[in-house]
Amino acid sequence: MSATQINYRSLNEENTTVINIHELETSYEVEDTPRNSGVLVHTVPEKNKTRWNHIQDLDSFFTKMYQYHQKHGFSVILVDEIFQLFVFTFVIWLLVFTANCLNHDMLFGNVPPPNNHSRVAINDVIYPVDKCLESFGSMTYLILIISALYFFIRTVKFFFNITQYWDIKKFYNTALNIGDSDLDNITWYEVKKKVREVQAEQNMCIDKDHLTDLDIYHRILRFKNYMVALMNKNLLPARFNIPLFGEVVGLSRGLLFNIDLILFRSPGSPFQNNWQLRDDYNIRGNQVDLAKRLSKLILWVALANLIFSPLIFIWQIIYFSFTYANILKKEPGALGMRTWSNYGRLYLRHFNELDHELDARLNRAYEYADKYLSSFSSPLLAVFARNILFISGGLLVVVLALGIYNEFVFQIEHVVTLITVLSAIGLICRSLIPDDNLIWCPEQLMTAILAHVHYLPSSWKNKSHTTLVQKEFGYFFQFKANYVLYEIFSPLITPFLLLFVFRPKALEIVKFFRSFTVFVRGVGNVCSFAQMDVRKYGNPEWQLDNSVFNNNADDNNENQISCCPNNGKIELSLLRFTLTNPDWQMPSEAINFVNGIRENAIAELSKAKTKDFRLNALTESLISFGTMGDEYSSVARSLLERCNIRENNECFNEKVYDINHAQRQDHFEQMLQQNLGEKSQCNERMRSKSVKALNSSFGRNDMKKLRTSKLEGRLEGPSQSLLHSLYGPESLWEHSPSDLTIADMCLSTLYLHEIHNRKQKSEQPINAATIESTNKPSETVLTSNVGETTPLLTGT
Repeated sequence: MSATQINYRSLNEENTTVINIHELETSYEVEDTPRNSGVLVHTVPEKNKTRWNHIQDLDSFFTKMYQYHQKHGFSVILVDEIFQLFVFTFVIWLLVFTANCLNHDMLFGNVPPPNNHSRVAINDVIYPVDKCLESFGSMTYLILIISALYFFIRTVKFFFNITQYWDIKKFYNTALNIGDSDLDNITWYEVKKKVREVQAEQNMCIDKDHLTDLDIYHRILRFKNYMVALMNKNLLPARFNIPLFGEVVGLSRGLLFNIDLILFRSPGSPFQNNWQLRDDYNIRGNQVDLAKRLSKLILWVALANLIFSPLIFIWQIIYFSFTYANILKKEPGALGMRTWSNYGRLYLRHFNELDHELDARLNRAYEYADKYLSSFSSPLLAVFARNILFISGGLLVVVLALGIYNEFVFQIEHVVTLITVLSAIGLICRSLIPDDNLIWCPEQLMTAILAHVHYLPSSWKNKSHTTLVQKEFGYFFQFKANYVLYEIFSPLITPFLLLFVFRPKALEIVKFFRSFTVFVRGVGNVCSFAQMDVRKYGNPEWQLDNSVFNNNADDNNENQISCCPNNGKIELSLLRFTLTNPDWQMPSEAINFVNGIRENAIAELSKAKTKDFRLNALTESLISFGTMGDEYSSVARSLLERCNIRENNECFNEKVYDINHAQRQDHFEQMLQQNLGEKSQCNERMRSKSVKALNSSFGRNDMKKLRTSKLEGRLEGPSQSLLHSLYGPESLWEHSPSDLTIADMCLSTLYLHEIHNRKQKSEQPINAATIESTNKPSETVLTSNVGETTPLLTGT
């Protein structure tokens, strides 16, 4: 017996661990298989198991392996790929058929029915095949030629992808012993664990004996991590000014596709293959020449976009019309719903975060974000909306009443159109009128949003009620109508963004790749930020102790802050990665950082037990955490009960602090009274009550909301976390559900942001804003289609 196997390109790497790109003086070895050389097939002996040693393009292999898991197996992928080809063919056929094969005069009633018929039949409207072909003009033939060329390319890509996915199917079924029927019932964490075991047995990567979780994430997200870093450094054309319109913020899928093509996948891009930066970037003093070369590449891509923009624009109109036509018919208000924008998804993304992990975070924040933006309304628009709603409603009632009295009214020309327009106007007006019975606290909602999305500007603290913050957050969480319109018109805007916004940043982009690229043995070139090295690239303002950095704190801290990512991107990415990948062996600096956070939290919790109690970063975070919903208040309640903070602190009933502290103290007392209930009589009763609260209120309800394959981290939850540390050795979380990974990351996020805010206040003292007491949000978390696709650009 023998089996066919795709032979991937090998990665020739030097025997070094991590080297800064500035320090590389020698060139890389020549790869033994040329890039884009096609599929090489050979046979290998097999004994109940296919040999998977020396897989050469591990980037493509691991990416396909991840997609195979998330797309539910080979059969689903095959059917989806076939339907993509069918949908494209159907759109082109429908467009040509409608334009050339219909008798439009007969269809619109401009001529009488043939043969003195009272009504026009379908056969009277459709031309015969020969007459239809005769009506084809030069534009029709041009569309057909371009479509045939695109269809041929897509067909070749289809067979290539299916061949690769068939190889991945054999890997899952044979090497990992996972059948397609089991994919929905196994987490990505378990798949990675089995892959590492196969690596230890068969050496898929010949440059390392053992693969780590970070190695696998690096290969799947190599280019995505660069995009996250470019966004964090404000090097992407996400903000620009349009004359007469002002500032526009957004990233269309077409623009992201072109940037990805320019930087990573085109012949002249900085990357010469999937894992290696061009040798020219290792040479000092040539960055101006590299910038000119990159600028020229951007120019050619922009011109190509300008030439094909009319065709892509027409395609976008057709695609989105077909996509939303049936939805708008049944739910006219669908475009009034909100969705996470491409700009928001990239801004809020962690380093080394897969798509399903990002989607889960944003879905959990959806309801809070929707309530936050819905809490803002314009009184002036509300006045206009109420009166226009009254007028349109009156007209609609009259038309409907006349139609009910005599059906002939509905046959009058444009009456149906009038009813549709009046209904749409009423829908829009109702969305502009606020509900006077609902009262939301912007600060509390923004805190809940922050706990899930993890990244929001620190300047928004205590300013969530302002129009400026509402406007800025609206760029992350936009109306679906705005998203659709921006995507439709993006082909006309993208060429100019590439020319006048992205192209002038060519030199900065070259400097970025030179400064923030490292070489990792067994992986290749990766973005240095994705290493999550808190000592070298962390921000001192987001860390407890600056001793992890070099000495001479003043000068070095300024340099550190100038080169590190913003908004605690390294620190929060590291915390999330350790929670979802508990088997990952962290470097010493990461261990010190994570342990430092937990030890500081334990120390602050110990201070909260004393009579000298003052609200600190941890207790502030617990207050915010406990007001996010019932499932989160359960966690906060059980933790506070275990520590007996309420019993041991007489200061809860004292008003000895200043105004801000007193208000916070009252809020703390109110939360304890609402959530803790009666005092525990003994430790056993407290423990039983806490376990019951955790299992019933938090874990089991949320477990039903996601497939197992979409869960973050392992099914058993984290082995070590902030909550583990706060509970102590006899932890209630030993057999906790995976949702406690979410709870721990939410609390860790709030805690780290609170530490950062306090450090900023200590450097520049300002008056602390009071914490507002509000109604708790509903526990039901809405999910949304956080990712939109455009098949013409992405093929998925």
